[in-house]
Amino acid sequence: MSMYERMQQELQLLESTGNLRSLPQIEHHGTEVVVKGERMLNLSSNDYLGLACREDLRTEFVATLTGENFQPTSSSSRLLTGNYSAYDRLEKQMSDLFGTESALIFNSGYHANMGILPAVCNAQTLILADKLVHASIIDGIRLTSAKCIRFRHNHYEQLARLLEEHHTAYEEIIIVTESIFSMDGDKADLKELVRLKKLYPNVLLYVDEAHAFGVCGEKGLGLAEEENCIDDIDFLVGTFGKALASAGAYIVCKKVLREYLVNKMRTLIFTTALPPVCLSWSSFLLERLPSFKAERNHLKLISQMLKESLIANGYTCPSDSHILPMIIGESSKAIQVAKSIQRKGFYALPVRPPTVPEGTSRIRFSLSAALTIAEIERLISIIPSQTEIDSI
Repeated sequence: MSMYERMQQELQLLESTGNLRSLPQIEHHGTEVVVKGERMLNLSSNDYLGLACREDLRTEFVATLTGENFQPTSSSSRLLTGNYSAYDRLEKQMSDLFGTESALIFNSGYHANMGILPAVCNAQTLILADKLVHASIIDGIRLTSAKCIRFRHNHYEQLARLLEEHHTAYEEIIIVTESIFSMDGDKADLKELVRLKKLYPNVLLYVDEAHAFGVCGEKGLGLAEEENCIDDIDFLVGTFGKALASAGAYIVCKKVLREYLVNKMRTLIFTTALPPVCLSWSSFLLERLPSFKAERNHLKLISQMLKESLIANGYTCPSDSHILPMIIGESSKAIQVAKSIQRKGFYALPVRPPTVPEGTSRIRFSLSAALTIAEIERLISIIPSQTEIDSI
C-alpha cells in the first residue's frame, strides 16, 4: 500500500466514525460569522473579552501608526535583526504588570509550550503533568529527555503520592498544568499545587494561563493573580491570541530563566520574530487590560447563566469558566446536535476524539463578553435536553 493509499484509507475511517475534519470557509462580521451562506452568532471563538470585535479600539490604534512605525514584518529571528524595540517595550510592560524579574515573548502559545520544557529538562528531570494538559504541552514533553508521568486530572492526592515517591530520585521535578482547561473549562487548584511544590526544594511549577489571561484577576492577569500566587510559579505562561485579541505568547519568570531560554529554546532561536506591528497592538491592549473589568464581570454572568441551564437540562458541566462543554458522548450525535444548533443561528462546533477522550464528544460553547444577555437567553431556549439527546 502506498503512502497516499494509506492516507486515503485513514481519512475514510475518520469519516465513518464521525471524526473527519475540514477547514471551514468563514466570513466574520463582529460577533457573527457567515458559513455556507448562513449567518450565525459565533460561540466558538477565543475572543473572551470581545476585544477583537471592537472597531473603536482598532481605530484608535491605527491612528498611532505612520509609514515609518507600521512594520508588518521583522524579516529575521530575534537573535539576528528581528529584536525590534517593540519587543523590549512589551516585555518590560509584562514584567512590570506581573511584578516579575523579566518576561519573554514568543510567536505563539504552541511555540512556548513546545520549546520551554525541552530547553530546561534533562534525563534527571521528572515531569508530572495533568492528564488533560493541551496538545502543545504534550508535544513539548515528547521532545524532552525527561521521564514523564501523567496524573489523573486535578487529582492532587495522586500527585502528592508521586512527589513523595520520586522527589529523591531526580534533580528536579516539574509539575505541569493549565489554569483553565481548554476542553472542560474547569480550573486547577493553584494554591494546592503551590503547597505541594513547596514541600520539596527540587520541585518547580509550570502553569499555562492561555484561557485565563485577560479573564481572571483584578487586572486580568490570570488565575495566578486571582489566587495571589504569581511569585510561586516558576514557569507562568500565557498567550495574547485569545482574550487579548492579538498574536504571540509569553512567560513571566526570573531573569536567569529568561536568559537561559534565549540561549537554549529552539522554537525561539530558529524562527522569524513576530511583526513589530503585532507587538505594538499587544502593548496597546495590554495597557488597557486592567480597565476591562465590566467585560470580565459580564462574561462571568453569562457563563453562569449558561452553566445553570446546561445542568437543568441534565448535562454534567464541570466548567468553572467561560468555556462550557455540553458533553454528548458519541461523535455522530455531537455532529448532529451541532448542526441543529447551527440551523437555529448559533455557530457552536462539535469537539471529538482525539481532542477529547473517546465517548466524551461534545459541543463546546466558548463565550465572549461581546455577547448580550438576550442572546444567551435565546441560546438557552433552543438547547436540547440530555433526554432528547439520548433518544436520537
